[in-house]
Amino acid sequence: MYTPAIVAEAMVNGLLTGAVYALVALGLTLVYGVLHIINFAHGALLTCAMFAVWAASELLGINVYLAIPPLALIFLALGYALQRFVIGPASRGDDANTLLVTLGLSIAIENALLAAFKSDTRTLSGDAAFDVVELGPMLLSRPRLIGFAVALVVALLLWALLRRTDSGKAIRAVAREKMGASLMGIDVRHIYALTFGIGCACLAVAAGLLLPTFYVTPRVGQAFVLVAFTIVVLGGMGSVAGALLGGLLIGVVESLGGLLLGESLGQAGIFVIFILVLLLRPTGLFGARA
Repeated sequence: MYTPAIVAEAMVNGLLTGAVYALVALGLTLVYGVLHIINFAHGALLTCAMFAVWAASELLGINVYLAIPPLALIFLALGYALQRFVIGPASRGDDANTLLVTLGLSIAIENALLAAFKSDTRTLSGDAAFDVVELGPMLLSRPRLIGFAVALVVALLLWALLRRTDSGKAIRAVAREKMGASLMGIDVRHIYALTFGIGCACLAVAAGLLLPTFYVTPRVGQAFVLVAFTIVVLGGMGSVAGALLGGLLIGVVESLGGLLLGESLGQAGIFVIFILVLLLRPTGLFGARA
């Protein structure tokens, strides 16, 4: 039997990890909420961001956390350009074409990373992953505490962007009624590209928070995007609040699953929740019926 202190420590560490998971899911749910498509390139773009963080730290000597703001801006511009000049024109307004284009983009990015970095596993040098903070009887990972705080700040900034700025209001208008927004003078193509760019910026931030305690390979993003998709379904497709709450819940489930079932079976609980949500509440916690 595990003592209450061990279980509490596992739950808190799960919350810390879940906040970063939520950040990955925020980009996915935001793109779905506005463009109404599943971005199959999400995992590959996360991998690309993780390699960018690794290169900034290991090759340029930039502190991993100081690298996050400029990389977020770079990936904002990259996501905007991909949607505006590649995905949008190639899909020609057809959702099925968009899915195929993002799938092809995912394959192209993964193979480009494989050609550039081979299949080697890379981690950040140093022992930052082993830094802990004592909180009473609990030992908490310092990088995960930082990740939790930054993820909450980013979620708050995203909420403020969507609620308090003209661009955010335009994004919500396009998400609600594309034709009506267009008739009111909103440039829908610009909003699509901006939303995609914001989703990529969230991935860049998440990559900077993940890498101190994780590794990167050319296909590592697919594991995270499976978790992110579960979070999006749990919270409700297109719901930002649902993605945040769902990420925290999934993080706790994964941590407790790893404690009780072993590390190799830790994610089993995640997919049990995924199946139960699809069976019992397909719209998720905050989703609305079509």
